[in-house]
Amino acid sequence: MAEAPPDNIVEITLERGDHGLGFNIRGGVDIPYVQGDSGIFVTKIREDGAAFQDGRLREGDKVLEINGHSLDRVTHNEAVQHFVNAGETITLRVLQGAEEAIQQQQRENEENEQGPSPASSRSSIPRIPSNSSSSSSNTALFGSLFLVAAATAAAAAYVYFRYRK
Repeated sequence: MAEAPPDNIVEITLERGDHGLGFNIRGGVDIPYVQGDSGIFVTKIREDGAAFQDGRLREGDKVLEINGHSLDRVTHNEAVQHFVNAGETITLRVLQGAEEAIQQQQRENEENEQGPSPASSRSSIPRIPSNSSSSSSNTALFGSLFLVAAATAAAAAYVYFRYRK
């Protein structure tokens, strides 16, 4: 049985129209736009184009496919050629909010690698005695934070392995 795509992957069909599709892309294996991801990203939505009128495509979205052709591991020029040759009706498969999600994950990874800064750990967090009744809730909080980080990593790995080719 096929798995359902995550909620943030959508299929968008656009008609090229007089003013074109109305959005710009950046990225590719030759000139990555987002550090650590060589995908094709929407960088600008023009108000006179089909994408703006449709309303679902947003800046920061990652284009996964165009008319069934995967844009995974393509150069920027190859991606542009897919758009140029796509015809009047274009169906996109898009990972919405991908740029922000990737950048957020990178920030979290950097914070985890660096650990707390000495200045922030000195006096900004009050010390709680170990015999305090709230110590068990602190343990639960740290456990919950670990589970959230693990779930985020698992979700990122799922998306990566699910849609790479």
